[in-house]
Amino acid sequence: MQRVVITGMGLCSSLGHSRTQVLVTLQERQNTFCHSDVLPDTVVSPVKTPGDDAAVARLKAWRHRRYLSRGGFFAVLAGLRAVDDAHLVRLPEDMGLIGCAAPTLDFSAEQGLAPADPLKLDALWLLRWLPNTPVSALATLLGVHGPGLTLGCACASGLSALGEAWFRIRHGAAHCLLVACGDSRLSLGGLLGYARAHTLSHGFAPEQASRPFDRARNGFVPGEGGAALVLESLEHARARGARIRAEVLGYGASLDAGSLAAPDAEGRFAQWAIEKALGEASCTAADLDWVSTHGTGTRLNDEMEACVLRRICAGRSRFPLLAAVKSWTGHLASACGALETVVCLWAAAAGFLPRVCNLEEPLAADLPFVTEQTDWQGRRLACGLVENFGFGGQNAALVLRLWQEACAQ
Repeated sequence: MQRVVITGMGLCSSLGHSRTQVLVTLQERQNTFCHSDVLPDTVVSPVKTPGDDAAVARLKAWRHRRYLSRGGFFAVLAGLRAVDDAHLVRLPEDMGLIGCAAPTLDFSAEQGLAPADPLKLDALWLLRWLPNTPVSALATLLGVHGPGLTLGCACASGLSALGEAWFRIRHGAAHCLLVACGDSRLSLGGLLGYARAHTLSHGFAPEQASRPFDRARNGFVPGEGGAALVLESLEHARARGARIRAEVLGYGASLDAGSLAAPDAEGRFAQWAIEKALGEASCTAADLDWVSTHGTGTRLNDEMEACVLRRICAGRSRFPLLAAVKSWTGHLASACGALETVVCLWAAAAGFLPRVCNLEEPLAADLPFVTEQTDWQGRRLACGLVENFGFGGQNAALVLRLWQEACAQ
């Protein structure tokens, strides 16, 4: 079995587009929540600018970028940044790509889509609606020819993509993979889908709207952005002298096989996924220093997730600290797992975790959510768990550990 490490990470997010920008945003308690300009009284978390770096210039200069949806653009941009961060000067020709980027559901704004006059459509307008277009775009821009895979597992897509990469490298089917995820549901079509399902936060000022695990929560804030990670076998990373950021220790996934929208109320199969990831990592909840919760802020999901966390850690003398990145970024749907993994790894390496915003009256006072009162002195933040649960009963969990020289043994 091969050990699997992370050597590059890239973002395009409302928090910023680099490690430094993201950490400053978290420490200065900023966010970009605002009211939507297409659906009144709805709070969203937009990416106001894609940034200004070599990756942006490269993508904007590509003549086929018009075939990328907004979420696809974020995925490709994050992918280019992750490759730069990994210092992959010479890309392996057989490097594989795994991605997820759902169509934007923005029927009116998709360039070239003019139902009233079909003859004015772009010749290849359909590419903007195909889920594999971002992966194909990255292959073209990077000049790699390994396997390409596109996953659609709802809000568990990002973690499932990382888990699939881990599995392939671990079992020798690949030695280097780029996982790139992007999403945007801030169009009228996307927002109406969530609004009709009664899952959006409402009745709060923008800065107070995302409140995972708070008793006053009533829904999530939709966000957008992209995140990407380069995964390699430890042997491949060492051979090229790569800087290693973290190690992926284990992955688990499951299906509720129940409602197409609501989670299993008891979280039985969400727990299965977590226990599978811990088992693959040869560790228990007592070995975890932190957990990045799914933490949407919806009534049902937060209640279920709190129950699962209690059971997972029952009887343990040591309980991991709990973060909820969506309280900062909003919900990135299929890209949330990849983004939350990057944000938590960057923050943990800097010695802290993002506090849970607007957690005024926790639904579970016995759980150690990160707040302003959290004392970081002497705490280790090496080993963590990221968990996501999506529509269709899709559950995924990933166990990671920050890289230290001791990990090399």
